[in-house]
Amino acid sequence: MGEDPISRYKDNPVLVTGGAGAIGGNLVRALAEAGAKPVIVLDDLSSSYEWNIPNYPNVLFVKGDIRDDEVLKRVFRLRPRIVFHLAAFFANQNSVDYPETDILVSGLGTIKVLEHAVLTDVERFVYAGSGCAIYGAQAPLPLKEEFVSLHLSTPYQISKMTGELYCNFYWHHYGLEVVKTRFFNSYGPGEVPGQYRNVIPNFIYWAMQGRALPITGSGKMTRDFTFVGDIVAALLSAGHVEAAVGKEMNIASGVETEIVWLAEKINELTGNKAGIAYTDRRKWDTKSRLMASIDIAREVLGYEPNTAFDDGLEQTLKWFRDNWEQIDTSAEFPPGMSSAVKNFTSSKSADS
Repeated sequence: MGEDPISRYKDNPVLVTGGAGAIGGNLVRALAEAGAKPVIVLDDLSSSYEWNIPNYPNVLFVKGDIRDDEVLKRVFRLRPRIVFHLAAFFANQNSVDYPETDILVSGLGTIKVLEHAVLTDVERFVYAGSGCAIYGAQAPLPLKEEFVSLHLSTPYQISKMTGELYCNFYWHHYGLEVVKTRFFNSYGPGEVPGQYRNVIPNFIYWAMQGRALPITGSGKMTRDFTFVGDIVAALLSAGHVEAAVGKEMNIASGVETEIVWLAEKINELTGNKAGIAYTDRRKWDTKSRLMASIDIAREVLGYEPNTAFDDGLEQTLKWFRDNWEQIDTSAEFPPGMSSAVKNFTSSKSADS
């Protein structure tokens, strides 16, 4: 990916908010192995697990909320030179169910992290945006950075766009170097399944239990799945490439994958004979197709999505098998759950 970004991090303090999550945990591991000192992980564990934080002597975990100024004072007292802001109220369905919490965490929380970054002279602020969020349902494919929509369908999408706008404000007004990355449908080792999680970990979890995989709608909708290792490589470059400052960049595979094909593939890999169960499409899920242009990331970061989808699925499945006991204990599908999974899990409970 062009110039080697690793030397930028050696012996430098780096803050990763949301560092116990799937992308965050993999980024923390890469930073720790690059010699960043310390790698500060700030996470409230509301949608992640401490066992998912890599165990390295140069990793410092601080449990806390990004809305808490006292917690932020504690982590910024360590003077991180680079901040990777991944913490958010995840994700679409969760924000539909709890819109006020979404804006408090992903809106106000982001402002507070930006404010502390300015006050402590942070050199670079890398924001984790969402390409699945801000383009709306009518944008032409492939999705390009200059096309954004004001007609968004979930609070999560609105708050992710709001975060980008506040990054621009802190860049223009205070000179904080910001880079805005837009992830598309991340997957890979580190994401525990649950009622508000992404489709791939949930499909693998249910398939390993021998259950039919629930598809909302026809299954012909497409998504642009991006392996977490490729996202981490992009983030490492975003933290040091000068030309990236102020830019928005899609981080994706640039390839469409049908959901029904995905379900069939996971059933094949796991040996699941239960097949597929179709259910009603979610009201907010208005995008039939997603595929990103990655031209800007290629040009600015030297980004390449190097992990073939089949290889990424195999690595994810291996992580599930190697960590099954912890994953099965941590996976959360509680009573009174969201409409995204309640029909499927209700039938699961009836079978038990």
